[in-house]
Amino acid sequence: MADTPELPASPSAASFVPGDLYEDVFYHPCLCVAVDEENDGIWGISLIDGSYPRSTSLLFSVPRKLAVEEAWEMKRKLQKIALPEMPN
Repeated sequence: MADTPELPASPSAASFVPGDLYEDVFYHPCLCVAVDEENDGIWGISLIDGSYPRSTSLLFSVPRKLAVEEAWEMKRKLQKIALPEMPN
């Protein structure tokens, strides 16, 4: 029987604080605005379209913390896809 690859460990709610940047399950860079340690969830605001709450379960997801530069680059790339430049 082949070995199954291990999934990345889920971060705990304690590893996030309001003000952190993270990538949610829909690949939006988000600003964390709340952490629920009891239910292992975080909530944020999308830096792509301003949608909120962008809630992410830490029990079932593996949100990734982002550096400011990563979040900005993701925003720029996603905006180019969503809003391509119009030809002259």
